[in-house]
Amino acid sequence: MLDLLSHILTNLSMQGTLYFRTSFSKPWGVAVPNYENVARFHFAHRGGCLVHVDGTDTIVDLAQGDLVIIPHGTPHSLYCGHEPERTILPLDVVLEKSGYDGSGVLVYGGEEPQSETQLVCGHFSFDPSSRHILLDRLPPYIHLKNYGESAGRWMEATLRMIGEEAGGAKMGGDLIALKMSEAIFAQAIRCFIDGDEATEWGLGAFSDKNLSRALDAFHKSPTEGWTVETLAQAAGMSRTSFAVQFQKTMNMTPLEYVTRWRMELAKRVLLEPGASLTEAAESAGYSSDSSFTRVFKKETGMTPAEFRRSQKLVRAQA
Repeated sequence: MLDLLSHILTNLSMQGTLYFRTSFSKPWGVAVPNYENVARFHFAHRGGCLVHVDGTDTIVDLAQGDLVIIPHGTPHSLYCGHEPERTILPLDVVLEKSGYDGSGVLVYGGEEPQSETQLVCGHFSFDPSSRHILLDRLPPYIHLKNYGESAGRWMEATLRMIGEEAGGAKMGGDLIALKMSEAIFAQAIRCFIDGDEATEWGLGAFSDKNLSRALDAFHKSPTEGWTVETLAQAAGMSRTSFAVQFQKTMNMTPLEYVTRWRMELAKRVLLEPGASLTEAAESAGYSSDSSFTRVFKKETGMTPAEFRRSQKLVRAQA
């Protein structure tokens, strides 16, 4: 049985992609464009750099061993050296100037080789038809300092191995690095929701020991007839205390959360070839097609049939 976080990420059809490992020397700068339905990451394997995410006022000092995740694919800049306004160039331009062909290490920058920065860069894509507040509410960036050490020895060893395998010459190295990076992403999200900022971003129930028990119970059996009372029982709390605390930490009611996730599960079924409306309804815990259709339209703005047609069109155009 999958745990809470694993269940969510699995149902969002997360797929990792490693871009490359870099060898940058001062001065250098890369402007990474916007991408939808992805979370980008950069791990400082050796050396460091500065990171600025569009729409934020903070410059992130990414030191050796640090990990930064840009959960929403927002445009951002990575740079090191003087006059960033002159040295930061679009990613496509950097790739062209470096002659990078998609394999090995991306070598780029100025004439200061002693200032080498090695990054492991990649992203995680999510099914555009799937949503969950856990990802939607993450901040513009997550900066985990000295990530390997803080996450434990196994994570430190994993990060070192990713740095060595990604873009290397050994057979299977890229696949090994990719699969390890998926574990890194899950661990990074876990570190964030276990931290002090989770409640600030409306995700406090995931780190609350009582509320998270209720969420875990629901995700393991989402089709059961969940009520505020039964969720409170799973949390080991009174109905009133549970409802108040959930609303306070998540900015939504428990049953709003239940309904939203059930609709995500139904979406997956609706996209399966040959799946019936009844099967989609049952996957979301509804015994009536009409009641399911009514709730689905209220949550998504479309009937199940309209959703199917829209996704077929999107995938045909992809």
